[in-house]
Amino acid sequence: MCSSMPQQIANLIASPTLHPDVQGASFQNGFASPPKRGNKDIEMNDHSDSCSLATTCGRFDSPRSTIDDHDATDDDMTFCMANYAKEALKMMFMMRSHGMLTDVVLEVKKELFPAHKVVLSAASPYFKAMFTGGLKESEMSRVQLQGVCPTAMSRLLYFMYTGSIRVTEVTVCQLLPAATMFQVPNVIDACCAFLERQLDPTNAIGIANFAEQHGCVDLQKKANHFIERHFTQVCQEEEFLQLSAYQLIALIRRDELNVQEEREVYNAVLKWVKYDEDNRHSKMEHILGAVRCQFLTPNFLKEQMKNCDVLRKVPACREYLAKIFKDLTLHKCPGVKERTPNTTRMIFVAGGFFRHSLDILEAYNVDDKTWTTLPNLRIPRSGLGAAFLKGKFYAVGGRNNNIGSSYDSDWVDRYSAISETWRPCAPMSVPRHRVGVAVMDEFMYAVGGSAGMEYHNTVEYYDPDQDRWTLVQPMHAKRLGVGVVVVNRLLYAIGGFDGVERLASVECYHPENNEWSFLPPLKIGRSGAGVAAINQYIYVVGGFDGTRQLATVERYDTDTKTWDMVASIQIARSALSLTPLDGKLYAIGGFDGNNFLSIVEVYDPRTNTWEEGTPLNSGRSGHASAVIYQPSCVSTSMDYEEGEVYRRDGNTDGGPSDSSQDPCSTKGPSFCGSSSNMQFHSSFESSGCFNCETEAFQNTEKPNYNTRDCLDYLYEGKWKASLKTVQRRAQPTWHDDNGNTSGQHSLSDVDSNKTAQPVILPITSLQLLNPAPKESFKTRRRCIILNALMHSHVRNVVQNVILSTINWRRLKTIYDI
Repeated sequence: MCSSMPQQIANLIASPTLHPDVQGASFQNGFASPPKRGNKDIEMNDHSDSCSLATTCGRFDSPRSTIDDHDATDDDMTFCMANYAKEALKMMFMMRSHGMLTDVVLEVKKELFPAHKVVLSAASPYFKAMFTGGLKESEMSRVQLQGVCPTAMSRLLYFMYTGSIRVTEVTVCQLLPAATMFQVPNVIDACCAFLERQLDPTNAIGIANFAEQHGCVDLQKKANHFIERHFTQVCQEEEFLQLSAYQLIALIRRDELNVQEEREVYNAVLKWVKYDEDNRHSKMEHILGAVRCQFLTPNFLKEQMKNCDVLRKVPACREYLAKIFKDLTLHKCPGVKERTPNTTRMIFVAGGFFRHSLDILEAYNVDDKTWTTLPNLRIPRSGLGAAFLKGKFYAVGGRNNNIGSSYDSDWVDRYSAISETWRPCAPMSVPRHRVGVAVMDEFMYAVGGSAGMEYHNTVEYYDPDQDRWTLVQPMHAKRLGVGVVVVNRLLYAIGGFDGVERLASVECYHPENNEWSFLPPLKIGRSGAGVAAINQYIYVVGGFDGTRQLATVERYDTDTKTWDMVASIQIARSALSLTPLDGKLYAIGGFDGNNFLSIVEVYDPRTNTWEEGTPLNSGRSGHASAVIYQPSCVSTSMDYEEGEVYRRDGNTDGGPSDSSQDPCSTKGPSFCGSSSNMQFHSSFESSGCFNCETEAFQNTEKPNYNTRDCLDYLYEGKWKASLKTVQRRAQPTWHDDNGNTSGQHSLSDVDSNKTAQPVILPITSLQLLNPAPKESFKTRRRCIILNALMHSHVRNVVQNVILSTINWRRLKTIYDI
């Protein structure tokens, strides 16, 4: 990494004396400025390598020269010597290398480093204070330094004389403390930038602790940000299991943890306790208070209280969970706020109608205020429902209404934001057009709707783990275009059309006793309204009353069970969608009686006002929307969808993948604990890595590679490669001279016929990837040398990890070596 250090030092050593050839030139910013002729600057450029003269030089911030230019005339010239600092420092570096004019020797653990005090003082406030502050070291020709290693001192001195520093995984743990000690901010920034690029679930906690120890606030924030965003991967790593109870509580208390459900936090805590159960089970009571157990489901709590061995040892925890279970079944307000994941939040809008049913899927980024088109639905549909459940976006039911074809659908499809693909799910028991959809207790409920002229009062829920629909007690009334919402584990069905009239009635479903009950009705009967909840309030926006589209908005207080009116939307409409996000409501699209609308209005309940938001790309009605939080996925290769395993022959196996094939289980170099003696593996032969931006080999034909072939392609840059380290829990797999697997052996089975030797480091597998085009993903390079369990003629493999965005998802094949 290069720096402006040569310029800083040059400012101290630049002499104000002018060469006779440039007498009369005035100095600006420490450099001569050219004369003006006819109010025009004249540029003069010397063509030698050692000097470059120009009229403008804004790179130096030294004070104005004291040379008096009051006699300056129009014939004066100003010179900017761009290469002067670089050449001066190059000469000083040469002089130091030959021991010329050095005036101090730094002794570091019996190693001697001759240097120039002026260069040290210019580069480091520490040395400036030492040599100019009247300390005894200012008179000494030999200074002994403590708390720094010779390697770090050597690299720091090289930087002070050249402005260039090379940071590796080995040296960063030495360089950063030394740069902090000697107050060399450029090197500190270089180390922090390097560590930021190394952030990985395996080392993020260690890097955060390391940054905190050395006062690197920005790096610490970025590491914590990474931990929050990738918590589901971080909690699987050794660093997480080695946290203290205090550190664990501080982590899981954060609002920003990116988890799809609170169960993930609870399971992480349980895993932490079981890692050292004898010493940690007594701390479970205090830790459990930091988990937001109020957002766990009653069924999950009941199962834990019945079967969890840790809870049996801590009766206070069982009592705590029993109280929460009681409050949940009584539908009390949770009393704690939901987490706000530290990740991209988006509103997905699916399907709709504009002259015909649409297959559009669009996403609104609330941070950028932009709409993005995503892969289309599998079939066009309008009047569908949508929900976000366990990291997937679901499109439910609807009607495919096109010229010459119109039918209602029982289809259910789910969309993965990671793989950007749609997959079918188990269909509903009946087709449902203009269905209401909501999520409760990690189940997705489909309410009402119609199949042709048959209007439904039936209700069913979908279990994503079982891929199965189950019918529950039907509503009292049939409802088409019903609004559905969940508050405090109660499912509300509001308004709708029963085939005769627009309904004002409201029903509430109690999951404990599987019953529906009536609540106070709406002030105005309506169907096709947007319905959503914020805190204990349910909002009903717009709709159709049988004669006209409505602009009125009603609000229901679930605590007092009363309705009141709030500010109306600007444009009356029906068949819109209403989505809550960040304490605001987004009313999207709809039909105003004449036109299909693209307008988006945003309601702020604090001010009781609507304002116009970013419109849809095109008008539509009868669409569905839901908020998603971008799932966390950190991998060194492509994302796997639904545990699908890609085999060498290109076939897939629908079974669950093991840890060696799960990209999110990737192991990498780790900062263990918070010790400052953290070790990284050095870069290959101290020459860095090959250019990760090299064009990939375009031939898609896959020959039968052996180890040498793979490395040849790797070094030639014809393939992008990713090394995924896998922490084997079983015995290691051995390979014979031909690279064939010879079965499982214990360490004592090693004999002379085996060309590989057991090593303590994790086993490594090389994955050859056919990457997506450069413009479709952002890459980040991490180069590591690892000892691998492989043929004896290959003991080091260069690891190139490309961490990509969700757009890069085209895994072709995996070759294990």
